Amino acid sequence: MHLRFLGTGTSSGVPTIACSCAVCTSTDPRDNRTRTSATLEFTDPDGIDRVILIDASPDLRTQALRADLQRVDAILITHNHVDHVWGLDEVRRFNEVMRTEIPVFADDHTHGALRRVYQHIFEPHTNVQRSFIAQLAPHTIEPDQPFELFGLTITPFTLLHGRLPILGFRFDAPHLDPDRTLLPLAYCTDVVVIPDTARPYLVDLETLVLDALRERPHTTHFTVGQALVEALQINATRTRFVHMTHDLGHAQTNQTLPDSIELAYDGMILPE
Repeated sequence: MHLRFLGTGTSSGVPTIACSCAVCTSTDPRDNRTRTSATLEFTDPDGIDRVILIDASPDLRTQALRADLQRVDAILITHNHVDHVWGLDEVRRFNEVMRTEIPVFADDHTHGALRRVYQHIFEPHTNVQRSFIAQLAPHTIEPDQPFELFGLTITPFTLLHGRLPILGFRFDAPHLDPDRTLLPLAYCTDVVVIPDTARPYLVDLETLVLDALRERPHTTHFTVGQALVEALQINATRTRFVHMTHDLGHAQTNQTLPDSIELAYDGMILPE
């Protein structure tokens, strides 16, 4: 079982358009960040290889080709912002390869937004003509209500992305990862406040993925300093920061962080 960071950048990506700063012009490939998305890849109890996609960024086609993804068995959506869902149309190729629809798990608010943006997918009867579209099966999930998927227990919980409640996810499967090489895992992108209701899902973690936008304050994202405070309190065995802007150079920023805490980079796989 492993976690693959498909993308680790903020909504504008890095390099940022029309920018010649040190990070945007860096030769370190870890400073090149597509929009944040990830996969959890594992073998289920029946011996079937599974890939769960966490968010579908606008860069999904590039990310899937780079990672040589051959399948997507399910999609988890944290929230409906452009940088997390505007790659959803790309999964149609996986439908074609796998010859099956793909379940999409999100809260009711997000599903409403997806139906408006992707009417051609979720209301195909309204299309003027037949075309090559994704085949997706929406499943509504609610915070604090765990569900089972391919031998995993997945628990959604509420995070605050500014004033917008979004979902974080906790993954547990002691029988699939008995040596705790990756799990329990909590995936928390696009967060500026962790409510008290979320705290029980952030205990006894092997892996924590946490938003860390930049050094300067932001109304909807943790700064590196705020993320570091949270990471030290949560005390996972390893923490990886995501959703970074071009304000943060990979090597330079990591030099300021404790050994167990690092910036993630596109293509990073855990456990390493």
